[in-house]
Amino acid sequence: MKDYGFIRTAAAVPEVKIADTRHNGAEICRLAEIAADNNVSIIVFPELSLTGASCGDLFAQEKLIKGAEDGIREIIGFSRGKTMTILVGAPVPYRSRLYNCAIVIRNGNIKGIVPKIYTDTATGFHFASGRDFLSAYVRNDGAFLNNGKDCSRDGFCGEIRYAGQKCNISPNLMFSIGNATFAIEIGEDQCAPIPVSVHHALQGAQLILCPAASSEILMSDRRRKELLGRLSAGSICGYIHATAGYGESTQKQIFAGAASIWENGDMLAENERFQMQSSLITADVDIERLESLRRKSPVFMHSAPDGTDASSYYRLYNRINLGQPSATDFEQTLYRYIEPHPFNPSGDIDYRCKEIISMQVLGLATRLKHIGCRTAVLGISGGLDSTLALLVTVLAADRLGWEHERIVAVTMPGFGTTSRTKNNAWDLMEALGVTCREIPIGPAVEQHFKDISHDPSVHDATYENSQARERTQILMDIANQTGGIVIGTGDLSELALGWATYNGDHMSMYGVNAGIPKTLVRSLVIWAAEKRFNQPSSTSQKRNVKDILLDIADTPISPELLPADANGEIAQVTEDLVGPYELHDFFLYNFMRFGYTPEKLIFLACNVFEKNGSYDKKTIQKWLKIFMQRFFSQQFKRSCMPDGPKVGSISLSPRGDWDMPSDAWSRIFTEDLA
Repeated sequence: MKDYGFIRTAAAVPEVKIADTRHNGAEICRLAEIAADNNVSIIVFPELSLTGASCGDLFAQEKLIKGAEDGIREIIGFSRGKTMTILVGAPVPYRSRLYNCAIVIRNGNIKGIVPKIYTDTATGFHFASGRDFLSAYVRNDGAFLNNGKDCSRDGFCGEIRYAGQKCNISPNLMFSIGNATFAIEIGEDQCAPIPVSVHHALQGAQLILCPAASSEILMSDRRRKELLGRLSAGSICGYIHATAGYGESTQKQIFAGAASIWENGDMLAENERFQMQSSLITADVDIERLESLRRKSPVFMHSAPDGTDASSYYRLYNRINLGQPSATDFEQTLYRYIEPHPFNPSGDIDYRCKEIISMQVLGLATRLKHIGCRTAVLGISGGLDSTLALLVTVLAADRLGWEHERIVAVTMPGFGTTSRTKNNAWDLMEALGVTCREIPIGPAVEQHFKDISHDPSVHDATYENSQARERTQILMDIANQTGGIVIGTGDLSELALGWATYNGDHMSMYGVNAGIPKTLVRSLVIWAAEKRFNQPSSTSQKRNVKDILLDIADTPISPELLPADANGEIAQVTEDLVGPYELHDFFLYNFMRFGYTPEKLIFLACNVFEKNGSYDKKTIQKWLKIFMQRFFSQQFKRSCMPDGPKVGSISLSPRGDWDMPSDAWSRIFTEDLA
């Protein structure tokens, strides 16, 4: 079984009985058994879950402390023969002090004990701070000392004998499971001005486990989610969080039992709070994704805590190898949501579309004002891309106080133009009040065929590209004629696939759609129809703008460079030739954003599209191979693309966003995709 870079994690909130360590230990084992049956590799229980967090002055009772130690022995016994790592909260005595600790248990052994640093009133005043184990200084020769002991090699820690076992105790313990590394912060340690997890993450912990016992007050859930999202995004980590729940004392406060699992600011799973029973949630965290994002982040790569360099701070940690994760069949079940349309995810569409169009408009308006243009020139085909570019240009003109007549929109019917797209182009131009021009390209292209001795009955690349280049020449010359610039219409997906005629539609003076993938273009046009151009038509208009835009959004995507069929309908459908854009955009986003391998792209795509019946695995493999071949072979077009605004996390601009040699080979990316 392949792990594809995932590790299965769980957060559990057991029903507790205050000070009843036998009951609590048994419930912890019961929940852990369920998690083990589901091939979980790491399970996190709340802070002081073995005793209950609200014991108050009972934490001063030796019987409770011993009972907790006996409970840990029972959990140790339960864990034998299992590959799951269990994190349990318990009070631990050490050198005449008591510490609020998280205990890491795996396969019959205590692997380490992590004390809480920032103790609080919620769990009583009986606990010392874990910073006791961090009292160190640096000698002139660079060696680290802890209580007089040289810790240059072993990290900072104390040694403790607990529950019949000898292990390390320190906040600076780090544990590895396979390719995943985790560290621990407890409760309020996450609320420090510089949270403990920041230090852990900078030294390689991709996962932060946080047992907590925070009480619930009004708005605390919202603040908690904001904090956890910020922590996981800021440290580019996975974050497993579990707080105390049902059974804790309600004498002074309420414990709602919140549990959630996060990854780089996104919540993968959460439970329902205020339950009167135990709860358990599971999520698969993508370690490979986190590592890729960290390597691409200059801020993360160049950060070092406390003014120390990374190599010296590395030695402050004691690192413990726990072995391999639980054998997990991620192909059978994957506990995370895979977004099928990552450029155009469901939820908050209005906000996203408004932001994107605002960025496009500001970029174009700034360029037009800076150059001192008299006009903006663009070709209108009646397709999605040119429609979006025209809408952005109209909105930019409004921002600049231009009359719409200063926008010169040109429709240039060719050999494949259909009546539907031509009529939509004309109706849209007229409805928006721009200067409309129609220049048929047929006669000029036919003359060109004669000049170069090309047989017009041969519908090859020359036949198609001659039309695209003729249109670009017309637009460039009109821009010179009117004192304007040519607004490009090509989108991000076309740039990725190289689905553009070099020095034809590939070229412009400012490409407003350069950062917009095809799956998003349609959504932006529909949003504009509903939100920005939804006014009733005037008596002089044939159709209102909204209806025209919705019809354009419903038109098949085509360059219309080949003659229409016998019924006058579009014969050249782009997605029949290069593949479905929803697949290509899925590949593009995950390949560029996270550096996923082709094997993982297929796994994720099958998890989405094969399971919902859209495409089978063979089809996905076919189009992924074409994507990789075209992406690598067409880089030369992207190396000289016009200026255009970056609006999302993915950009193919050669000016700082995507630096790829045009001579790179795709072989290792396609050889397994036969």
